[in-house]
Amino acid sequence: GGILKKAKEITILCDAEVSLVIFSSTGKMSEYCSPSTTLVKILDRYQKGSGKKLWDAKHEFLSNEVERIKKENDSMLIKLRHLKGEDLTSLHPKELIPIEEALENGLANVRARQMEFLRALKKNERNLEDENKRLSYILHQQQISMGGNVREVDHHGYHQKGRDYPSQIPFAFRVQPIQPNLHQNK
Repeated sequence: GGILKKAKEITILCDAEVSLVIFSSTGKMSEYCSPSTTLVKILDRYQKGSGKKLWDAKHEFLSNEVERIKKENDSMLIKLRHLKGEDLTSLHPKELIPIEEALENGLANVRARQMEFLRALKKNERNLEDENKRLSYILHQQQISMGGNVREVDHHGYHQKGRDYPSQIPFAFRVQPIQPNLHQNK
């Protein structure tokens, strides 16, 4: 703690760029870096001043690759904002044409997918209707083979077996309680 305090004091009193990294015997890391710099900048200055190579080519390549990917990501985020219709005022009319084409292509793809889905639903509906007709026919044939007097199918799709009363007769039900304490006192 005292060394970190002294590093902070040196930064303020001497207007120096200080970086301190300490690892204890238990593996705990403590660090301090002047607010005006970063550890990487100080290590780069140390490497140039001492001539000792701290970074190898692999690390430099990875660092460059990370920077390239960050720039590419930023560029893609800008393009995404443009596709969403944001920040369009900074674009020239020639830059708007590819965005318009991309949006039209996307819309055409969405509509094609919707039509494909609708066709699949209609095909499924036809298959279900055919299966329903087939099962109704089988049921009708079974009822005939059982010797029943099967009437035509009514408008609800139900078979009426030998009944002469209309299907619109209302039914009345009264729930009978099974618990003695629920019976009405009469």
